[in-house]
Amino acid sequence: MGSVDEERSLLEAELDQAESNGLYTGDGSVDFNGNPVLKQSTGNWRACPFILGNECCERLAYYGIAANLVSYLTKKLHEGNVSAARNVTTWQGTCYLTPLIGAVLADAYWGRYWTIAAFSTIYFFGMCTLTLSASIPALKPAECVGSICPSATPAQYAVFFVGLYLIALGTGGIKPCVSSFGADQFDDTDPNERVKKGSFFNWFYFSINIGALVSSSLLVWIQDNAGWGIGFGIPALFMGLAIGSFFSGTALYRFQRPGGSPLTRMCQVLVAAFHKRSLKVPEDSTLLYETGDKHSAIEGSRKLEHSEELKCLDKAAIVTDVETKSGDFSNPWRLCTVTQVEELKILIRMFPIWATGIVFSAVYAQMSTMFVEQGMMMDTKIGSFTIPPASLSTFDVISVIFWVPIYDRIIVPIARKFTRKERGFSELQRMGIGLFISVLCMSAAAVVEIRRLQLAKELDLVDKQVAVPISILWQIPQYFLLGAAEVCTFIGQLEFFYDQSPDAMRSLCSALSLLTTSLGNYLSSFILTLVTYFTTKGGQIGWISDNLNEGHLDYFFWLLAGLSFLNMLVYTLCASRYKQKKAS
Repeated sequence: MGSVDEERSLLEAELDQAESNGLYTGDGSVDFNGNPVLKQSTGNWRACPFILGNECCERLAYYGIAANLVSYLTKKLHEGNVSAARNVTTWQGTCYLTPLIGAVLADAYWGRYWTIAAFSTIYFFGMCTLTLSASIPALKPAECVGSICPSATPAQYAVFFVGLYLIALGTGGIKPCVSSFGADQFDDTDPNERVKKGSFFNWFYFSINIGALVSSSLLVWIQDNAGWGIGFGIPALFMGLAIGSFFSGTALYRFQRPGGSPLTRMCQVLVAAFHKRSLKVPEDSTLLYETGDKHSAIEGSRKLEHSEELKCLDKAAIVTDVETKSGDFSNPWRLCTVTQVEELKILIRMFPIWATGIVFSAVYAQMSTMFVEQGMMMDTKIGSFTIPPASLSTFDVISVIFWVPIYDRIIVPIARKFTRKERGFSELQRMGIGLFISVLCMSAAAVVEIRRLQLAKELDLVDKQVAVPISILWQIPQYFLLGAAEVCTFIGQLEFFYDQSPDAMRSLCSALSLLTTSLGNYLSSFILTLVTYFTTKGGQIGWISDNLNEGHLDYFFWLLAGLSFLNMLVYTLCASRYKQKKAS
């Protein structure tokens, strides 16, 4: 028995020496077989092309379905506009809720690699099912005969929606894990690799938008002109390529061990703190309970240093006299480590920053709603070519593709000289810049609308529901500003929720950041409902009428600009008070 302990101690001493010499990673990452990993042969940028390729192909597949889904529902399944819109928004909302399932499974049980692998397979089956539903004659509804369009049979509906919601479930396991898994390839304890990790998030978002650009242009055209079977088959093929790309890099990946259910650990802290609510927290924080060795009691997590706020939660780590005498510290529902308590504190500290992202997402939601409606009432012709108003969102994607390399290769090195920060700007500063640009975006949209309404008045078009002769290209600045705001805010969120989250909760925190997109859409709908209710009282036309020429869409844009400005002020206050995570 003694020789086994001696061998284990010797092995740990050798690993500590190797870590201190920089041969192994210092963040607890392991290889596929669970062994410590050598820095020189794993992770870093050498592993990232496989992950970025996976994300680009997966996003191309997703947007290849999402971008034109409403057209398939109305033209092929013969649904009404309201029913089709409801089905699309319900499906998209589900796609942003299922990441919570994937995140919990990744952090608690499977790890990010196997969660991505399992849910990618489900995703691929969903894509294939959708392709079959649009290809096999028995699964396709009959074509319209004149104005008579036969409804789809229950079986046809069932096959289509089974495929659609398998995709929603599949994306739930991928969305919260891929960005975190990519960031896992860089050692948190190595300053040089930390800088590269910040760059990884930029190129990760770049990959997303490359996939989105191909889908919103080429794939939409194929679906409308070459048929839906091939239009859904190509995204299914790219999903297969995404899976192949991901598995190809297995030998190079660094893995983080799952740490058990984060929800259970949070509940344990609350229960233990409540049970010891009458005890006084000691002035000396070293008296609070923590494991004696250098490793955390939570698998896959480094120890977290004690922080002074939210002392009421520290009661969960108070060691009572009874526990000291018995020597039994094994019941986590009565006694928690400092690291476990700090996990919950970190989530509470992150909450105000997270909440401000909802307002930004509400602004972002205008790109597919009010910006499109504004464009429909503008001149969409350029020579003999007509621009579909919704296609201007391509300029948002182009803006992102333009700004990511500019930010990564030019702005960051310049900012680094002034701020002395590894990444030029901190995550919080970057997000704040994005929130400021979102104010400019809404202001630009309002200015364009003011000019459009002025022209409508001058040409006596106020009472006519016709397009005003002002070029739709005047919308480009607001789309371009929105893309710049995305590069700062959304990528800043990816960095922030990875870096500041507890090691064993990174997938969960990534899922929570995705949740702001869903909640932002709900907030946008709520604001729209309130605006319509209050501005149409007493028989008034209202700001957003069916005929935008007699409405005041500019007031709505100014309202969102004002809310964005207030949101930015609240964010600045919260960010200035935020305490950074301190890990051992």
